[in-house]
Amino acid sequence: MSRLARVPLFTAWRQSLRAGYGRQALRGDILAGLTVGIIAIPLAMALAIAVGAPPQHGLYTVLVAAPLIALAGGSRFNISGPTAAFVVILLPIVQQHGLSGLLLCSMLAGLIMIALGLLKAGRLIQFVPYPVTLGFTAGIGIVIAGLQIKDALGLTVTASAVHFPEQMLNLLQALPSAHLGDALIAAATLGVLIVWPRLVPRVPGHLAALALGTLLGLLLEFGGFDVATLGERFSYTVDGVVHAGIPPYLPGFALPWQLPDAPPLSFALIRELLAPAMAIAMLGAIESLLCAVVADGMSGSKHDSNGELIGQGLGNLIAPLFGGITATAAIARTAASVRAGAFSPLAAIIHAGVVLAAMLLLAPLFSYLPMAALAALLLMVAWNMAEAPHVMHTLRIAPRSDVVVLLTCLVLTVVFDMVLAVGAGLLLAAGLFIRQMSALTDTAPLPRHFHQALQDLPEHVLAYAIRGPLFFGAAEKALNTLCRFTPGLKVVIVDLSAVPLLDMTALAALETVLRDFHHHRVGLIFSGTTSRVRLQLRRAGIHLHNHQLAYVHDLDQARGKAMRWLEERSESAAAESA
Repeated sequence: MSRLARVPLFTAWRQSLRAGYGRQALRGDILAGLTVGIIAIPLAMALAIAVGAPPQHGLYTVLVAAPLIALAGGSRFNISGPTAAFVVILLPIVQQHGLSGLLLCSMLAGLIMIALGLLKAGRLIQFVPYPVTLGFTAGIGIVIAGLQIKDALGLTVTASAVHFPEQMLNLLQALPSAHLGDALIAAATLGVLIVWPRLVPRVPGHLAALALGTLLGLLLEFGGFDVATLGERFSYTVDGVVHAGIPPYLPGFALPWQLPDAPPLSFALIRELLAPAMAIAMLGAIESLLCAVVADGMSGSKHDSNGELIGQGLGNLIAPLFGGITATAAIARTAASVRAGAFSPLAAIIHAGVVLAAMLLLAPLFSYLPMAALAALLLMVAWNMAEAPHVMHTLRIAPRSDVVVLLTCLVLTVVFDMVLAVGAGLLLAAGLFIRQMSALTDTAPLPRHFHQALQDLPEHVLAYAIRGPLFFGAAEKALNTLCRFTPGLKVVIVDLSAVPLLDMTALAALETVLRDFHHHRVGLIFSGTTSRVRLQLRRAGIHLHNHQLAYVHDLDQARGKAMRWLEERSESAAAESA
């Protein structure tokens, strides 16, 4: 029972109640839920279409995942649902494994996120370098924008491709098939999305833009133009009768591998989906925790990172059983919720209720939505996600190594996929960091005037200082300097006061150094070792040995120890000669 009590569940609700929930907080939650719900309706459908799923599955995601994550999660303000960040991962899954594969992959990702939360790995996400995050986010924005060209221009693309460059080549070849009606609707919708925030900043422009796009589409169809609509592209069947658009009823429970045309559940299928599930889990964790940090900055609250991971994992584990696709916290919708006055997770639950009411009451009207208008909506999302001005500013001011990491992640995301981009970006960032840290670690001889204790030392006593961490990237270079034996050398003093840590590579290299010193009958004195370093050395079996190895607190003690060793060796040599 005590272990279950330590599981970080419902932490956001507990924080909200401790903060004092009253009538004003309820009013803020209702207003925020209504505002974000209006924003979420078209976005959820557009993002589901972008990943290759019917639009209702985006709405199902909001209906199931959003309230569940809000109930169980660790952020008071996060608004979860389908997000643009997942498009580049989910689209290839749908192309290769169908909708059932996507739902199963989302469930696997949910299990991984729950495990991360239980293992208290929430803090580890902060170790993902900013250039990696910015690079793949900008790359995702470019890919999303490119994928919307087809519907924005009404192109007829017959060839299929998996990678983005091939998809762009197919679009270029299909440009002669563009429809003027679709292009006009996309341009008008995009124009409203750009201008509306400047004219009416307090009211989201999504609804106005789509309403204008839909009216323009009806007028163009009345005038004889061919306009592709959601009802023409998607349909559903009830009692053998095919209906256009999306179904106006709640999703039913179904296991992903029991859906029509779904492949049977097997170990081979899970193995194929495990890598993208890991990518979904890591991206979902990064997005949700970054969103929680943004919300904390806007509201002055503090989220529970491990509780949020568990909440996100539960949402992604359960939502696919009701047709929901992958969900995570959305920064834009969360920021809109906070600005609208949200106080607790109730705002996220109300926003799901708004989506439910719209699906039950307005589903027939959604059939008239032009595909070009939804494409324009995602073009705006892609532009905001890519953060082109911020990327350009970062490229101007960032260190060269960070620029290399950012551009590598961006290019790999666009040319290949985000899984490869994040992996390569992390490895490159780690390699460059190790290189920079190893450059900070060096071994230098200490001149006689450096310290009073070093003055008047005999010539066959040398002093060195090692500065910086001794780890696998720097240990060999730093310790090899000590093994340059000069004729007559008897004692070497090494100041380790500026060495904060050792790793196993450094310990192994030190053992080699000690063997060389013993072979040449040279004594080694470590000065100023921290208690942590001294403990590591002793655990590794590097113990005190008379005339071979000694630990002292400072250079004064090191001088005294060296002089005693020299005297004892002289006396021993004199006794042997006598």
